[in-house]
This record gives sequence, C-alpha cells and structure tokens, in this order.
Amino acid sequence: MNDPAAYVTPAGAEWLASSSAFPRSVHALWAVRPGAPSTLPCGTAFDVVSVGTLFGRRMLDRLWTAGPGTGPVALHAGRMLLFAEPGTAQRLPALLRWREWRGSSAPADGTADGTADGTAETIPPLLCYGLGDAVTVPPPVPSEGCPPTTRWMVAPDVRKPWLPGTEALLWACVRAVREGGRGLVGGRDQPISAPSDQGAKVYHVNRRR
Repeated sequence: MNDPAAYVTPAGAEWLASSSAFPRSVHALWAVRPGAPSTLPCGTAFDVVSVGTLFGRRMLDRLWTAGPGTGPVALHAGRMLLFAEPGTAQRLPALLRWREWRGSSAPADGTADGTADGTAETIPPLLCYGLGDAVTVPPPVPSEGCPPTTRWMVAPDVRKPWLPGTEALLWACVRAVREGGRGLVGGRDQPISAPSDQGAKVYHVNRRR
C-alpha cells in the first residue's frame, strides 16, 4: 500500500477531478486550498464503499492477500473509504441483503466456522455511495491543517486506476467476517444469501441503501 501520508499524483488528481461535471473548478479549489478536504460526486469515475476502520482493515487484508487488491483507499471521520467501480453502490447492498451464504465448508461437528453454536455472524454497516451521492475525500497534498483522521491510505496515482467491483468487495466482506471473529456488530439484521456452491455460512447485514 501507499504511505499513509502519500501525495496524490497529478495523474491521480486528474482522475479525482474527472468525477465532477466541472473538473476545472475542482482544480481551482485545490490550487487555493491544496490541504483542505474536498467533496466529490460519485457514480461516474467511481463509487465509494464506506466501512468502519477495524472492519475495513480486515477487508483490506483479504483483498491484498487473497483477492485482486484495491484501488484508492482513504480515511475520513472514523470511516474507511474504498473506491470501487461505478455501479457497485447499487449492486453490493442488494447482494448483501438478499443472498444467503450457505455452504459445505462448516466443520464436521455441525457448527459453522468453528463457533460454539453456529450462530450467524454479522457484517458491520456498509455505507454505499453512487450516482447522486457525494463523499468528502482527503486533500491531494497532506497539510498540518488537515485532521490526522482524514488521509489517503492508498493515494490515486494514475489517470485510470483499477477499481474493485461488487464481487471482490462482497467476498472481502464475507472473508473478513469469517476470519475476524464473532460479534462484530449487534442489532437486528436482515439475512443475505448466495448460491449454495459458494461454501460459506449464513451472515446478516444492516440495510443501508
């Protein structure tokens, strides 16, 4: 991953600005306030999936060790922002809500993933931002005036960065829950499901979009 204090390259800044209908205005704002966070629209150049930092780090671990990797990743206001393919914000919540993860990978004793009673784990709330939404992102250039909780973990560095899609983020969520321990969140959740040959247990997710 990029250095936590990484700068957005000029090519990366072009990509971020391209999300706006007025990219020149975005560049003009950065020229005046290069160290200030910016609000950018989603749905054209990218979508954004926002997760809690602890669960987000688990997702990143899975994406980098067992998956295809990530695109740009930022931290803001106690949340981790994963930049994703446009359209992901619409598809991912639907899959998490309605696809039930059942499978053949449970231990022979009948419990799921080794838990004492096989109780379904839960995926923490995911906030998905797509067409019609906007997100606040860290500034291209780190500055002393920017809160330390707002920074790039993986800064954009090319004009067209690779972005994970729905399937990659879906499996990162499931793997993070399966491998991250029980009781990540509480509350009443709705079940999700997937084809029976995918080999996973039953999970739940809070509806967010």
